[in-house]
Amino acid sequence: MLWHPFLYFLKRKVMEFLKNELYHIYNRGNHKQRIFFNEDNYIYFLKKIRKFITPHCEILNYCLMPNHFHFFIYADERTVINKIIGKQEKNVLSEGIRNLLHTYTKGINKQNNLTGSLFQQNTRAKNVSGIDYMQSCFHYIHQNPIKAKLVNKIEDWPFSSFPDFIGKRNGNLCNQKLAFEILGLNSQTFYADSHRIINNEEAQNIL
Repeated sequence: MLWHPFLYFLKRKVMEFLKNELYHIYNRGNHKQRIFFNEDNYIYFLKKIRKFITPHCEILNYCLMPNHFHFFIYADERTVINKIIGKQEKNVLSEGIRNLLHTYTKGINKQNNLTGSLFQQNTRAKNVSGIDYMQSCFHYIHQNPIKAKLVNKIEDWPFSSFPDFIGKRNGNLCNQKLAFEILGLNSQTFYADSHRIINNEEAQNIL
């Protein structure tokens, strides 16, 4: 059977979400390839997030990396809604993620004159519970550019929500107030806490 460019979207595992729970959602380029090739690609992806993800949940923070992405969300009453789409009952956020990746892939393939899948087959939506692990997940996401040695300071990476949280930029994609409330973040120690080392046990519970 011939491989269809978007067949992996149809084969992916169905994501399920529970109300009032937190989820770490992430995916990477197929075969670890790049998914963002220039600054406009990052901006294009963020616009897709606004269109397909924010109507169905609250985003607490995010980070876009050259070959993968992370965002941390709070599932509310909108998130758990199921709708009949193409004669099948589907979760609205799961379908939003599918549309995000599908339309972004289509745009990037057109830009680069490519065909085929851009992302790995299954987007992960990891339920994260426990205040310590929730805070670790939040900080882990922001720390990605430092760990990848892309910048010397977390705030120097423009494609994450960290510059918004420290007041360097006035972005509104994330619900900062909700993030501080739910995660118990301390505004006085936020910058130092953001640089705390995430140990291996914590990382395993995040990924």
